Amino acid sequence: MLIMLIASLNFANAAIGNQSIYYNIKDYGAIGDGISLDSKAINKAIDAAAKAGGGTVYLPAGNYLSGSIHLKSNISLFIDQGATIIAAPVTAENGYDGEEVSVNTTYQDYGHSHWHNSLIWGENLHDVSILGQGMIWGKGLYRDYVKDNKQSANKSIALYLCRNVNIKDITILHGGWFAILATGVDNLTISNVKMDTNRDGMDIDCCRNVHVSDCSVNSPYDDGICLKSTFGLGFARATENVTITNCQVSGFEEGSFLDGTYKRTVKEPTGRIKFGTESNGGFKNITISNCVFNYCRGLALETVDGALLEDVTISNITMRDIVNAPIFLRIGARMRGPEGVPVGELRRVIISNVIAYNVEPAQGVLIGGIPGHPVKDIDIKDVKIYYKGTGSSAQAERLVPEMEKGYPEPGSFGTLPAYGFFIRHVEGIKMENVQLSFMNNDQRPAFVLDDVKGAELRFVKAQTSANVLPISIKNSADVNLFQSLNMPDGKLKN
Repeated sequence: MLIMLIASLNFANAAIGNQSIYYNIKDYGAIGDGISLDSKAINKAIDAAAKAGGGTVYLPAGNYLSGSIHLKSNISLFIDQGATIIAAPVTAENGYDGEEVSVNTTYQDYGHSHWHNSLIWGENLHDVSILGQGMIWGKGLYRDYVKDNKQSANKSIALYLCRNVNIKDITILHGGWFAILATGVDNLTISNVKMDTNRDGMDIDCCRNVHVSDCSVNSPYDDGICLKSTFGLGFARATENVTITNCQVSGFEEGSFLDGTYKRTVKEPTGRIKFGTESNGGFKNITISNCVFNYCRGLALETVDGALLEDVTISNITMRDIVNAPIFLRIGARMRGPEGVPVGELRRVIISNVIAYNVEPAQGVLIGGIPGHPVKDIDIKDVKIYYKGTGSSAQAERLVPEMEKGYPEPGSFGTLPAYGFFIRHVEGIKMENVQLSFMNNDQRPAFVLDDVKGAELRFVKAQTSANVLPISIKNSADVNLFQSLNMPDGKLKN
């Protein structure tokens, strides 16, 4: 066995030295001192590997100051332990590519309209990998766009219309607007990636057959793991067949996640896993499991631009110190897209085995459609939520705006009249073994149901203050209780 192991190691060492397999960027002129610009050398090594039919471009330990790096098909970019690609300041002299002419800039955020203005990018590629225990530091990248400036690099990794992509084991620090932006990418795997960034972690847009696993994303100022379906391809395309598992999202001060200090200086951190806001093509056949939310916002599923959001299962989720709605399901009518598209639908969602502790009092779970367009067929099972409480009787009487065309963010609805669940414009919802409680006295009911057709509450328990009913119902029908809320079994009326 020992002889076989030694032989294997010798073979591996020989392979690393074999120029036809590994392309060491230092052989192409890279310095790695963090001062000299090394992107030309990196791109030369990529070109050589691509010309030979493919291979691994190897970055040994060192600090590689860089402008745009151009990925190519059949290439693995291997960033070794101790190696860091550092985004240079964004200037033409530092070799960044400008914004390409895109198919449209009308129906999505500016950042979702350009990919070439990035530290590492690829378009129309296949069989591409970014691997290794090293780091990508987007030091010089913008976190937004710069008006009237084509030199506006703002993404660490951007991929457009690619297939068979693997991103594994790397660390991204200060990633810009997007640490990873993947648009129209099929067969995408993102695994064991750590991010500590100043805006979005990963945006997976119009992608199919996606696996995200074992990732930790700290993004205090924007979303951590975000599924989108923009009009950036020039047509509506669903993000579908997606698994997200064994991941963590958080909103600690940027940099404090990687250095292990976990500072809580950001007052309203974002973090979270979200579908939307961009939602032209929709979301289908998606499962999320075994994920942890810590000091951030909750789970958000949104369709506001006329698409279907359907067939989703979410299970085994723990949340702690959540700053707004732990669960947010929303249909809206923003309709940022071509004219004539109808309002979308949100349907067939199962959420189970969720525990959330120390949830801020303003927003509980919010499940809402709009008049004439209800959320449909929702199952919520085995859920425990512990709220901070402190809600007042005046807040219990508050009328919540519809916000049909507004940006779909829980905070925009203001303080809700229910401390636990606010459910409006919903058709078909089942809740089983749900337990709600608060740590400070709260004068709001646990549940408010408004324009709900067909609700079943089974084994639902909720703490209430003295003289406060656990549930408020209006404009609703077929609301049934079974061993729930310390109330008699049967059908409830308004």
